[in-house]
Amino acid sequence: MDNHGPRHAGRYRRTVTATPATDTTPSPRRRRSARASAEELLAAAVGAVPGGAARPGQQQMAAAIEHAVSSREHLLVQAGTGTGKSLAYLAPALTVDGPVVVSTATLALQSQLVDHDLPRLAEAVEPVLGRRPTFAVLKGRHHYLCLARLDNSNEDEPEDTLFDAPAPAGTKWLGEAGRLGKQIQRLRDWALETDTGDRDELDPGVDDQAWRLVSMPARECVGAARCPYGDECFAEASRARAREADVVVTNHSLLAVDMLAGRHIVPPHKLLIVDEAHELADRVSSAAQAELVPELIDRAARRARPLLPADSAELLVEAGDALAVGLAETPGGRLTAGLPPALREACTLLDAATRAGLEAIGDIKADDPDPVRKQQAKAVLDELSTTTQRLLEEADHDVAWVEKPEGAGAGRRALVVAPLSVAGTLATHLYDERTVVATSATLALGGRFDTVARALGLGPAPAPDPSPAAAALATAAGGRRVPAASDRDDRRAATRAERDGHGATEGPGWRSLDVGSPFDYPRQGILYVAAHLPRPAASGLPDAAGEELLKLVGTLGGRTLGLFSSRRAAQQAAELLRAKTDLPVLLQGEESLPLLVRRFREDRSSCLFGVMSLWQGVDVPGDACQLVVIDRLPFPRPDEPLAAARAAAVDAGGGSGFAAVSVPIAAVRLAQGVGRLIRATGDKGVVAVLDSRLETARGYGAFLRRSLPPFWYTTRPDVVHGALQRLAAS
Repeated sequence: MDNHGPRHAGRYRRTVTATPATDTTPSPRRRRSARASAEELLAAAVGAVPGGAARPGQQQMAAAIEHAVSSREHLLVQAGTGTGKSLAYLAPALTVDGPVVVSTATLALQSQLVDHDLPRLAEAVEPVLGRRPTFAVLKGRHHYLCLARLDNSNEDEPEDTLFDAPAPAGTKWLGEAGRLGKQIQRLRDWALETDTGDRDELDPGVDDQAWRLVSMPARECVGAARCPYGDECFAEASRARAREADVVVTNHSLLAVDMLAGRHIVPPHKLLIVDEAHELADRVSSAAQAELVPELIDRAARRARPLLPADSAELLVEAGDALAVGLAETPGGRLTAGLPPALREACTLLDAATRAGLEAIGDIKADDPDPVRKQQAKAVLDELSTTTQRLLEEADHDVAWVEKPEGAGAGRRALVVAPLSVAGTLATHLYDERTVVATSATLALGGRFDTVARALGLGPAPAPDPSPAAAALATAAGGRRVPAASDRDDRRAATRAERDGHGATEGPGWRSLDVGSPFDYPRQGILYVAAHLPRPAASGLPDAAGEELLKLVGTLGGRTLGLFSSRRAAQQAAELLRAKTDLPVLLQGEESLPLLVRRFREDRSSCLFGVMSLWQGVDVPGDACQLVVIDRLPFPRPDEPLAAARAAAVDAGGGSGFAAVSVPIAAVRLAQGVGRLIRATGDKGVVAVLDSRLETARGYGAFLRRSLPPFWYTTRPDVVHGALQRLAAS
């Protein structure tokens, strides 16, 4: 094996450039460009698309963003599928002086922006601006190859990276070590060729185990000034490119880390565009979440052992063992009465062990012989110490739970802590010194933006006469009862919201806008609720719902996307159709999801059944998907720790936790699932909901329906079967 360590700094010595992502000189903001309006830039971009035509919603959105920037007001924009919202926000972004940051929730949208929308836009607007705009992608530090880690990596000792999935007996198959060694060698060869060090550009890729050996989490990085490879750092070069670009594309997770770390990762900017904004609060919550895992403590002990006295290292091992015992004794789920004695004892031991370890390691000095390894050990201990103290504090604003795999036996076990709410964090850190535009196809719940605005830390909007569901939501938010309106008042409020612009609402410093969709939903689709079915009770697929599913799918002859509330229900549905029909049934989990979606798209007689990841991740325009079936309303499960804790807190304040927490979650999920049907102007089909509560539940049933696209609505089986027969014959 090769020798490793800082004395080999320079082994991968190369020039890492910080040139902007698009090939332009000089730097974009050092060169004056022609002043252009968002309207002109959007027209140029649309005109460059073959067959491109102006879309009123797209124009309305671009104008609203341009106004928001000039007035320094934050803006919430609901833009339905087909609006072309990417161009609608990218065009006004190019009118802003300095970089504009665009944040996405999914890699798919990030790739669409970087690989398609931005290059096309840059070429189209160059004649208008007199220069070609530049853009860059900013990812977390661990997405980039770290030359210091690569120089120190040793494929003979990879167990340092296996804490996420420990081997049953703590050993490793020899063939696995050989495979890992080959991947590390390929990474060393790639390090001499790559200009960016971006993992996404490595083809073929390597598995997570190998990548952890050659990448550096931000908390373990010593910084460019102290690192022997600081001048060649790929992550630092990506930040330099971002500082020089017109548009910087990043993701919600890194945006959350940037907020929590004091906003020093993303370059300074005046405009932040948050696409897929319905996901932001959850991503911030995940970034603020921490956990204790026995395997992680064992890893920390092994990393720190060369730097610690023997007794300090042994204290860490004992604390890890104590945590493993405590997790084995404690049932999975939310800890509503504080830490159980065994877990409290383990946390107390770990607190003492990490404090002792950090004191023994001390500060990292300029003349340290191996600052990288020292910083890695110190960072892991510091993270463990912070998490342990947070758990022992048992603060009211945190939620703690034990995470265990379903069923008995080996598996990952963890003690987890997360914030009860991130609205305060967002209110403090998201909006300061920049204009924020948050957009998604699902922001207006129940026809209004209030619920999402509160979740994003924005102040309350004036409320209309509330419906029963809206009254419960207001109660939950404010902690006091609001008289419920009659159904007549409910209809009046809905009519007024539609007249005033799709339920537009505003509050202190923010406005909202629903630009609708170019799709003619009442003519293109039917929303059918099987109101005659009994209210769903037990988990799984009830017999009556199974019979209804069989009739619907049989009438159309396949072309069905089934979105189920549980893996068990999806499996029961697949087994039923396989037993009763000759239709090809594809079930999530039996093959990779991209392959299943491709087969579903290619075979018009097929059905694709799955769970939550299908509710957002499937885009199948055309007649391959003409029936979307939803087995039940997607309320959070009672054992989801954060949702349960948030609902309990609202209940304790005199409100309705179900209305304030569960109903909005279900509204967003349901809107995302229903949105799988109409993906293009020529699409037609049916959304069938096999949960009668969408029709019969007083209050929240109407609230959920108003959160959906305006399909033609029916509860009559004969009507929907007639429509499916016509689709089958077409």
